[in-house]
Amino acid sequence: MSEHSHPPIGEAEGKADAVETMFDAVAPRYDLLNRVLSAGVDRYWRSRTVRALRDEQPRRVLDVATGTADLALKAQRTLHPRETIGVDLSAEMLDRGREKIDRHGLASRITLRKADAADLPFDDGSFDAAFVAFGVRNFEDLDAGLGDIRRVLRPGGALVVLEFSTPRTSPIKQLYAWYSRHVLPRIGGLLSPDQGAYEYLPSSVAAFPDGVDFLRRMDQVGFTTLEWTPLTFGIASLYTGRVPQRPTDPS
Repeated sequence: MSEHSHPPIGEAEGKADAVETMFDAVAPRYDLLNRVLSAGVDRYWRSRTVRALRDEQPRRVLDVATGTADLALKAQRTLHPRETIGVDLSAEMLDRGREKIDRHGLASRITLRKADAADLPFDDGSFDAAFVAFGVRNFEDLDAGLGDIRRVLRPGGALVVLEFSTPRTSPIKQLYAWYSRHVLPRIGGLLSPDQGAYEYLPSSVAAFPDGVDFLRRMDQVGFTTLEWTPLTFGIASLYTGRVPQRPTDPS
């Protein structure tokens, strides 16, 4: 991927391959960039995401678009499932995630696999909970990705999605727009070999169907009990939904 190229904005054929290439390129600096560009707030966002299921005891957890496994690690340490599996398109990101998992001594509990959200290599109903942190915006086909996550969740299983969103109130709305257009791409260009990735980020956030529009997309593929929680003035959002329980046999 050239210095200023990036994946197509929104849902588009061939996007998955472009996303894979982009994240392979930024993988060596990805964690550093997250900390710098969010001033460390991304750690709080991931903590909130995992704590959305703190009152439950999922035994098998799926982390889609796991990247370098930050959320998979947080989920394992907080929820203590029997097994956490992270999947991602980028082999380079997964390699760095495995290094982290080994450092934390959790290789027996967390497994990382290369896979596309729209074609998950798991049986129907095989997970109790699933997370996606900053990944749904990069799906080539949002409905296909959400639909396959729903397929691998058991009845009653929960999906928790963390994603960037567009602030709606002044002056945060104006400040965020200025930061996204002028500051974020420059910092990203200085710290990353792929400046295009940090031009892609604000454009993809602006095009993403956030808020109630995203809840509608979850509803369309069959999730229920939907909730949307804006975080940090609406810069990020937390979405939750469940796979419906099977009807009880009245006999």
